Amino acid sequence: MLLTRRAGLSLALAASLLAGCAHPVRTPEQRPAQFWSGRLALQVEESQSHSFAAGFELEGSAQAGELKLFSPLGGTLAQLAWAPGSATLNAGGKTQQFDSLEALAAKATGTPLPVAALFDWLRGLNTSIPGWEADLSQLAEGRLRARRVSPPPAADLRVAIDK
Repeated sequence: MLLTRRAGLSLALAASLLAGCAHPVRTPEQRPAQFWSGRLALQVEESQSHSFAAGFELEGSAQAGELKLFSPLGGTLAQLAWAPGSATLNAGGKTQQFDSLEALAAKATGTPLPVAALFDWLRGLNTSIPGWEADLSQLAEGRLRARRVSPPPAADLRVAIDK
């Protein structure tokens, strides 16, 4: 009986871990015209490096849109929404208001990010941003990398897009 119970618990744990690696995915009919989903990772090299990784769903544009971040187990970590003149961050049961998407992104990640350029990069446009180097060479395979080389701290953003 003990062996059967352990086998059942092991199977349930394995199933939950496998299911937890995914995040909610919309069907193509449910997606807006500008929609990306996948995984992203950001590493910031300061005196104490810190990194962040999450599943994501991004829709809209640099002017108005929404970004949802998911934990490895599929739970919502944060929801960011923006429109001209305002941006909102919902995380941990708290809502914070910002004047711009850039201010919201800096608060959410701990470092300034070129959000408008990110939308261009995801569409395959190699928009130049001072201090940033974007590598779009693997975009056809669903991979994007952007590195901030100046000003410090250095940052490395990696995006893997679901196909």
